Amino acid sequence: MPHYSLHIREESLDGTVEPLLIRTLTDAVVSVFGEGVRPMVAVELIGVPQQRRGVGGLPTTEDAPQVTLSMREGAYHLDHVPDAPARLIAATTDALAVVLGEDVRRQTVVTIEGVPAGRSGVAGQAG
Repeated sequence: MPHYSLHIREESLDGTVEPLLIRTLTDAVVSVFGEGVRPMVAVELIGVPQQRRGVGGLPTTEDAPQVTLSMREGAYHLDHVPDAPARLIAATTDALAVVLGEDVRRQTVVTIEGVPAGRSGVAGQAG
């Protein structure tokens, strides 16, 4: 199951942006793996107070999204989905720029994590 964790400045989460972020991040994974993956994409938005954000060793008032996408390691190496990690990083960054504005692109950090087979599960079942 693809799972996004997005850490972003709390002040950026205003009650209207959350549904847009959830939809566009889900769409980013779908753009790489296809429509069949949509029901499995989970998005967690984590607001961080402004005074607890920093980039380059300095506090920042910018959004500076930090995104982690975790899914089974094997999904990143499917023959029918070439260059999946690079495509996911680009699609994720593009999704954030669409919702939060183009300026957010330069401070967006995307990390792709692979979970070994058998070390994740859904509904109590290891996958």
